Amino acid sequence: MEKIEEQFANLHIVKSSSGTKEPTYLLGIDTSKTVQAGAENLAAVLCSNGSIRIYDKERLNVLREFSGYPGLLNGVRFANSCDSVYSACTDGTVKCWDARVAREKPVQLFKGYPSNIFISFDINCNDHIICAGTEKVDDDALLVFWDARMNSQDLSTTRDPLGAYSETHSDDVTQVRFHPSNPNMVVSGSSDGLVNVFDINVDNEEDALVTTCNSISSVSCIGWSGKGYKQIYCMTHDEGFYWWDLNHLDTDEPVTRLNIQDVREAVNMKEDSLDYLIGGLYHEKTDTLHVIGGTNTGRIHLMNCSTSGLTHVTSLQGGHAATVRSFCWNVQDDSLLTGGEDAQLLLWKPGAIEKTFTKKESMKIASSVHQRVRVHSNDSYKRRKKQ
Repeated sequence: MEKIEEQFANLHIVKSSSGTKEPTYLLGIDTSKTVQAGAENLAAVLCSNGSIRIYDKERLNVLREFSGYPGLLNGVRFANSCDSVYSACTDGTVKCWDARVAREKPVQLFKGYPSNIFISFDINCNDHIICAGTEKVDDDALLVFWDARMNSQDLSTTRDPLGAYSETHSDDVTQVRFHPSNPNMVVSGSSDGLVNVFDINVDNEEDALVTTCNSISSVSCIGWSGKGYKQIYCMTHDEGFYWWDLNHLDTDEPVTRLNIQDVREAVNMKEDSLDYLIGGLYHEKTDTLHVIGGTNTGRIHLMNCSTSGLTHVTSLQGGHAATVRSFCWNVQDDSLLTGGEDAQLLLWKPGAIEKTFTKKESMKIASSVHQRVRVHSNDSYKRRKKQ
């Protein structure tokens, strides 16, 4: 079996997205999980102007665009069983659109509680439950839950919450990620540095909390890994990386597999540099965890993850001209979609003939957008858990 590092090293650009009227940073990418005969494969991209663009995944042309106006959208997720696409909104809702229909109005609207500002969310593996995380307002930072199932008896397009968790985070809930195969397990990350694992099948919040891990810094990315997805990894806004093994919760073995406060200083890049982390990539077939990072000039680095540390394996270059903000790996055809601050969406495929095109320069964008996009700073900061 070809290892993922060999697949990654063999990637070449086959398509670059066509320009749009309003260039934006591309902050998040997800691809449709369903395959329909005769229909194009879809990719959904979260843009820094607060909208979601739906692309034909192979041609990379924009098919339609959805807006959260006057709110800003955060996160983008396709359902697992259909072409519904979801995003959390700062207007206190989670919105759901039919990605194949050019209809501005969402087909479903999941309303939060008064004063909720949603900045993270996910939908579980059977498409039954949505969970969204809020900004801290007054003393509250919530995880809010909804029943996402369509009901033939209830044709209402607006849903109220099932309930919320309010006691386990003390600052903005920046990340929510359901388990890939267990619909009741969810992990949340926050600016308070805590990463909490819940079993939502349990009735109350205190008992539902399986464990709390501490990254001692604001959480920027979380994910599941390992056989049976019994491990979780976490990245922080100051480029830290943490990896925990939930198999060891009831044993004498340490739960922490890896703890790196600043990856930029810990990884040997030889002649190259590492400016930031983008995300993680767990390869189920080979049971290996990889970390994706990059440079401010658009190079993309693949690193292997083991209990002894992160090791730089290979890099992609020649595509982006600025910070790369998002990626989506397709395990079916080993293709890669990447999005960046140069407003480009690129499709990479193994062994393909590389297309040549002119690099776009990094864009200048309005200061209001800078407030909500992730800034990779060389000045580390630590936000410790409040006592």
